[in-house]
Amino acid sequence: MTHDAKRAARVELLARRRARPEAERATAAARIQAELTALVRRLRPHRVAAYAPVGGEPGGPDLPATLADALPSGGKLLLPVLRDDLDLDWAVWAGPQAMVAAGRGIREPATPGLGVTAIATAELVVVPALAVDRQGVRLGRGGGSYDRALARVPQTVLTVVPLHDGELLDVLPAEPHDRTVRAVITPTGGLHPLPALPGVMPHTSAGRTGGR
Repeated sequence: MTHDAKRAARVELLARRRARPEAERATAAARIQAELTALVRRLRPHRVAAYAPVGGEPGGPDLPATLADALPSGGKLLLPVLRDDLDLDWAVWAGPQAMVAAGRGIREPATPGLGVTAIATAELVVVPALAVDRQGVRLGRGGGSYDRALARVPQTVLTVVPLHDGELLDVLPAEPHDRTVRAVITPTGGLHPLPALPGVMPHTSAGRTGGR
């Protein structure tokens, strides 16, 4: 029953994303990028793991470039490389010219892979989802790639999901293998820590207080 509920939620959420006007997506992407930029500049991580949004995913296709520009000198941005077993390898972002098509509309870095455990070295992890609930449960696309990746992330590391407005829900169906996240970012709400989880930083909304 949980599996069926997840599948139904995915269908509905994907339909909502497809229906969003392009202008709304662009505005949302700009606000999410500003909030993530402010977060990276405040935390000053030396290594960030993130992803390259595709289709209607929040953050826009130039999110990796935005994150890389916000990193301190010498900082590295890691992006996922989908393996045949649906686990995620990680490689260093070297600019848009070093990205290659990888099927399913995904683009991946062509730089050498660092292995599936490289995500454990990141000090900030930005992951995709179709929705997140207020307990930190995330709903992905069903492949399990990010559940495996998040299992390797230390509990002290901030994991944050960019979402469209309306995708932070009260509750989502969950299974034992599902991994929670510690915060979300929405275009109008900014950074929203999930209080059910310990050690999350206080709420800030840089997009409304001079940054994002």
